[in-house]
Amino acid sequence: MSKITTELLLERAVPRSTRLRKIETLNLSKLQLKTGDLDPRLFSRLRHLQKLDLSDNLLDKFPNSLTLPDLRVLNCNNNKLEDVTALKQFPLLEELTYENNVYLTLNDDYKVMFLLQNLRLLNGKDITKLASHVRRVNSRKLTSKVTAHWEKFFRDQLPEKYTAEQVKSIKKKFLKSVQTNVVYGPSSLSEFTRWRVKMIAEELLACSLGLDLSTDPESEEIMDENEEESTESPREAAEDVVGDFSSYVNSVTVTPSKRKRNHSKPGSGNKRSKTQANTEEEAEDVSAEPLHFLQCHSKGNSREDFKTQLWSCVFEPLLDCGARKDPIMSSSRTVATCGGESVCLIDCETGTVLKKYKVATEEFFSVAWTTLTMVISDSRKKSHNILAAAGRRGIVKLIHVAADFCYGEIKAHKKPIATVCFSPTRETHLFTASYDKRIALWDIGIPDCDYNFKASQLLVLEALSIPLRIALVPTCPDQYLLAGCEGGCFAWNIKLDKEQKSRPFEATFQFPDEDGGMTTSHRVDGLAFLNDDVVVSKSSKPGCIYLWSWSRSFDTKGKGCQRTISAVILAELEWSPTDLSYLTLSSCPAKDYVFCGDEKGSVWMYNLSNYTTAWTSAKGKRSDRRIPPTQILKWPELRENGEQLTEVLINNVVSDPTFTYLVVLTSVNITAIWKKS
Repeated sequence: MSKITTELLLERAVPRSTRLRKIETLNLSKLQLKTGDLDPRLFSRLRHLQKLDLSDNLLDKFPNSLTLPDLRVLNCNNNKLEDVTALKQFPLLEELTYENNVYLTLNDDYKVMFLLQNLRLLNGKDITKLASHVRRVNSRKLTSKVTAHWEKFFRDQLPEKYTAEQVKSIKKKFLKSVQTNVVYGPSSLSEFTRWRVKMIAEELLACSLGLDLSTDPESEEIMDENEEESTESPREAAEDVVGDFSSYVNSVTVTPSKRKRNHSKPGSGNKRSKTQANTEEEAEDVSAEPLHFLQCHSKGNSREDFKTQLWSCVFEPLLDCGARKDPIMSSSRTVATCGGESVCLIDCETGTVLKKYKVATEEFFSVAWTTLTMVISDSRKKSHNILAAAGRRGIVKLIHVAADFCYGEIKAHKKPIATVCFSPTRETHLFTASYDKRIALWDIGIPDCDYNFKASQLLVLEALSIPLRIALVPTCPDQYLLAGCEGGCFAWNIKLDKEQKSRPFEATFQFPDEDGGMTTSHRVDGLAFLNDDVVVSKSSKPGCIYLWSWSRSFDTKGKGCQRTISAVILAELEWSPTDLSYLTLSSCPAKDYVFCGDEKGSVWMYNLSNYTTAWTSAKGKRSDRRIPPTQILKWPELRENGEQLTEVLINNVVSDPTFTYLVVLTSVNITAIWKKS
């Protein structure tokens, strides 16, 4: 087709115009335009253009000198854009959309938020608050890190009188080093961070040494572990998976205001103080403060959805970054959550929903992370985090998060999958526990550079009832798996050197019942290891969580061929007297903490560091009385449209490995994030 002409521009003006300088709105969509068709000389005559629609074309980038000084609204949906930095030439831009450009990622979102100071809406979402954080807080912290890196490692390398060659050498080394070693924020934003670090470093050099800000080609060199996989061909995700790469999804965030601390003990009376966000909260949180309350799993993005149940969350593992590991960021602050038709990735510090994946016909029950060493371009190997998500359809979705791509699925069971977990020793081994009363072990394989992979079933563990929670024994994760089921607590031998592919359970555990006897028949809906030996489980009876020894219980098996074993109880934790099920528990082994929510929206926290040493003793005795919670976090009185949210159940509570953040999943479609003080 012909290039853009003056006649075409006048014809596509809204309304039609007789002069280019009078055009304020211009529709150039669906014209198969390529970058070369945007003639800067012609566009420079559109001095008063405010709205430009370039959607549904073939643009891969923007020319650097379109000269549209008054442009306020730009639509670039459905193109092939690879870079957004040229958009800085439109400083008055307020609204920008570029959805369905498969090469653009969350990093590009952050770049335009930094570059365009007046931007309010990005892809239809209000980004005012987030953009302010990116421009101010993010920039301030990165500047501090870059400056510290220069002062510590490079400032003294320059002599008092230096030559141009010395300056050039120092500049090259500094730019390479600072981009490698200065990291901040979640790994999903590493490209944006490197981009800003390089920009800040060049500004620092210009200010300190009077260097030219232009970058010579050599300084673009970055170590292999940080290179982008630019030679991989991005591809669209499966039709039923939608990646919404934003924190500005249609979510409700309620952030209570700061308040005075109350150092009262759990259970003591406290006055309530109303917050700026229509919340009231009992001031019993001695060690944790609420950061965010997010409504990001709504069906159809409805703000009226307070019925979607949220079930599972797990923190993203840190990739092995070697020297790039930031001591301040000692653990990941990105968490994956699931419930209803969606899986979300959330930055706990900012409350940003980084990504959102939807499957309209699914209800997700469980998510799990693994880190795969994948072969990328030029036969190089690189570690990537892969997220597995499963639920009612019995299908496991495999998502390469950094690429925003659901690359495959495993039809694991014909009935719903209750929970999934990866082996800590074998990165491709995934366990799926299903309502079909089976636990399957899969090898999900490693995808090649075209995302081809082959999954295979290695083992099937037969259960007598539905498995609800599973845990691999830390001291022998390749040999034994423990499961809490509808009908009890069971253990299986999972060693793969055995020929038997389908296996019955090897042992079932007895616990005290309400009548003082022992029973194996009870629902176990909470299960976790506190350390290498101590197991935490509920609910053999209401109001109680048991801590028991795996080794001392299972050792008794060697004395005979008994399939029923009495759990060696170490202690009981005092908990809610409710008989409601499926309010699960979790642990933080590094800090000796156990967490469990209840039927009133409260989170029960137990610091067990004073007990674990005694329990590890071979003769460690059972604690005589129930251990009370160290602290109970009360649910704030959140109000939506003036109405208070009531009957909040806490389905799950998970902390990051260092217990910096606590993520609380509820029955009312609210994800609450607390931060340890």
